[in-house]
Amino acid sequence: MRGAAAYLDSSVILKRYVREAGSEMVRGLYLKAYSGEATIAYSMWNIGEVLGALDRAARLGRLSSMLYRVVRGRFLSETIRMAKLGVLLLLPVRSRILIEAWRILEKHHVYEADALQVASAKYVGAESLLTGDRRLAEVAEAEGLNGVYVG
Repeated sequence: MRGAAAYLDSSVILKRYVREAGSEMVRGLYLKAYSGEATIAYSMWNIGEVLGALDRAARLGRLSSMLYRVVRGRFLSETIRMAKLGVLLLLPVRSRILIEAWRILEKHHVYEADALQVASAKYVGAESLLTGDRRLAEVAEAEGLNGVYVG
């Protein structure tokens, strides 16, 4: 693994595929990963969250059915490609990570999925956790990570 590991939560992953505030910063991070300057990490859990957010956007009419299929396909194919290239650390949801997430959720009173993000970032030894949630960035900081709000 070359470069510092940056753990991405689902909101930041989505910024790669749906243009919104912070998308340019995320694009730059992906370019660094492809050039070997950085490593991106996220959990298998995030795949489901991203797919769910895209599905919800399509159902609510924020994405056309064609755009939904395109964005979904790009996300899944890029995830597979980056993992094969070794520039994406794709973490399974392990019992050890879940147990740490339970501690974090009780300590910081956050949603279990958010606690899972922090626990996963700690498990992989990420230098930072990038998130679109200010509160999650604060919890990451409290847990010894560099919590980065991408807004």
